[in-house]
Amino acid sequence: MKRAQVFRLSMAHPGDLSALEKLIVGGTVRASDVVAIIGKTEGNGGVNDFTRGYFTQTLMALLSVHLGKPASQLIKEIPCVLSGGTEGVMSPHYSVFCISDDPAATRQYPKALAIGTAFAPVAVENVGRRAHVESVATAVRQAIDNAGIEKLEDVHFVQVKCPCVTVARASAAIAAGKPPRTTDPNRSMAFARAAGAFGVALALDEIKPDRFNDDSLLADFTIQSPRASISSGVEVESNEVIVLGNSPAWGGDLRIAHASMSDALDIGGVFDVLADLGIKANPQVPVRDTERIACVLVKCEPDRRGNIRGHRHTMLDDTDINAQRHIRGAVAGLVAGVVGDGRIFVSGGAEHQGPDGGGLIAVIASQRGGH
Repeated sequence: MKRAQVFRLSMAHPGDLSALEKLIVGGTVRASDVVAIIGKTEGNGGVNDFTRGYFTQTLMALLSVHLGKPASQLIKEIPCVLSGGTEGVMSPHYSVFCISDDPAATRQYPKALAIGTAFAPVAVENVGRRAHVESVATAVRQAIDNAGIEKLEDVHFVQVKCPCVTVARASAAIAAGKPPRTTDPNRSMAFARAAGAFGVALALDEIKPDRFNDDSLLADFTIQSPRASISSGVEVESNEVIVLGNSPAWGGDLRIAHASMSDALDIGGVFDVLADLGIKANPQVPVRDTERIACVLVKCEPDRRGNIRGHRHTMLDDTDINAQRHIRGAVAGLVAGVVGDGRIFVSGGAEHQGPDGGGLIAVIASQRGGH
């Protein structure tokens, strides 16, 4: 029987993998069991946020030593999804997802955390187009199959990291007679996130294939996936997919739940997802239950209508601080205040990922003491 484990580790700087190395050397984690990483680095979260690539390079070098495989091979096998920007109370950290096989294990709970991963290449000229959507959908379906999740309703969180169009990539594509949808790197990141969200929605049967076309991306916001978390960056060249759900075929004591946040002030959404896991916040999660929480994953977006609950916000008008940095800091403060821990993954850029101005929150927690 497969068993999932999640280790949430702090770091002193974007290249600090000492906590993971200590667990591997000490025998707590087998390097061969590491299947995915999701983390927050202290960069700006933009096109030129090289903290993500720095972390990925260091991670693959570390695993290469312990697995005896070249880093160039591992980077194509282990999704490493990083979000830059640890504004406010967020603490730089990374969650290590592991899968182990235990033939003697017995089922403790009706369902337990299941993990599936997949990669799908996408050509530069297809970023932000239907071909990109379909490549993500194919990879998500493959990851669901790899996780052994039989019911789509048991999928709670789909993390996708998509490549963006850099100036160099755009120039090469144009020279080859294959112009990209946009040559603006920042705009390409938004198109990539939209394509990723459409791909997740397509794979989870939340939309039908004839429901959209290229012009729907970043335009028809009635199309959304409440279980998608999409990031984009210069450090990847393929779509990297991590599917998290629950399955009766898996052992272990971890379970995942998710909820939609209707807006950036929706503290009730945080309470709801915790309650689903048998954790009560009144108003903050007590220490004994904080220790049960293995991972907190959040997507958020500044409301593009320019107001929150009828009152104007200035995030989109601020030329000094990017709107995504505003929203990450604000939502991180709200969520961390409830769970009592700054090691939370809060990522901006939630186009088509839940309601406008809102987003997604997912929590993985031990079922011990819960239900």
